[in-house]
Amino acid sequence: MAQYVRDIMTGDPVTVEPQTSVAAVARIMRDQDLGAVLVTDGDHLRGLVTDRDLVVRSLADGGDPDEITVAAACSGDLITVRPDEELDHAVELMREHAVRRIPVVEEDHPVGIVSLGDLAMERDPESALGDISVAKPNI
Repeated sequence: MAQYVRDIMTGDPVTVEPQTSVAAVARIMRDQDLGAVLVTDGDHLRGLVTDRDLVVRSLADGGDPDEITVAAACSGDLITVRPDEELDHAVELMREHAVRRIPVVEEDHPVGIVSLGDLAMERDPESALGDISVAKPNI
């Protein structure tokens, strides 16, 4: 029986506007224990930003994190899936494009994210990645 993206995706994704500062996004990620948030312009998906993006694409270059916007740090050339697509298709896209997260959209509106961790928990919950994916961070 086929599995679908909607069966394992994390729904109700956290979104920010492009003009949000990287410092504000970092605080959101910390406070909500997230590794990625979606960047939206109004209700339309514009990009995805990860904690690594914040460091590599903005903070490492210097500047004031309260002044640098997330628009400069986010990935804008996104691969997306719909919730009604088969999960195997999402896996193929992750492999093909070497990404760990894929936004889930309906008519360009973000409805979730499917991650490598979600897949690990679904397909091999006893794996190291599955264990790490459910572990609470030591902050």
